[in-house]
Amino acid sequence: MKETLVSTTRFEAGVLPRRSIADGQGLRSSDPAVLAVTDFTREHPVTIDPERQIDDALDDMIRMGVRALLVVKDQRIVGLITSYDIQGERPLQFLQSSTYSHHRDIRVAHVMTPWHALTSIHWETLQTMRAGDLLQVLDHAGLTHIIVVEADGPGASCVVRALVSRARLIRQLSGIRA
Repeated sequence: MKETLVSTTRFEAGVLPRRSIADGQGLRSSDPAVLAVTDFTREHPVTIDPERQIDDALDDMIRMGVRALLVVKDQRIVGLITSYDIQGERPLQFLQSSTYSHHRDIRVAHVMTPWHALTSIHWETLQTMRAGDLLQVLDHAGLTHIIVVEADGPGASCVVRALVSRARLIRQLSGIRA
C-alpha cells in the first residue's frame, strides 16, 4: 500500500510555529551590538495587520514568543505594537477618548506606535556599537524596542533591517553590564 504524502484533513486555520524562546548566545557588554538584534535578513519579521483586534495581537505574540509586532498595511510598515501597548494604559486611554465602549472593539491601529513616532537607529551606526552601548541607549530613552533602518542615501526609502528588544538584550547579557 502506497503511503500518501498529501493530507486531506481540513483544519479551521493554520498558524505559524512558536519561535524558540532561546535568545541565542550570551553576550558581554563589549560584544558587537549586531549580535543582539533580530536581523530580518536572517529571520522573518513577525507582522500584523492594523485592523486586527488587540487581543488577537497579544495571542499572536504569545504563540510566536515575541513581545512586539511590526504593523504592516499594503506591504508597508505603518507602526509597531508591543505587549506593553496592549496590556498597559493605552487601551483604556483610547476608550476614554473615543466613541468606542468595548475592549473588543480596539484595533491594533488604535494603540500602536505609528511609524513617524518610532525611534530608529541606522544599521551603519549599530555596526560600530557594543551591546552595552545599545542597552544604555534603550535605558536612556526609556524604550523597550528600537527599529534598525538601512537606507541607500538621503531621501531614499529605508529598509527596516532589524529590531532591538530591550528584554532580549538583557537576557542575552545575563545581568552582566561590565
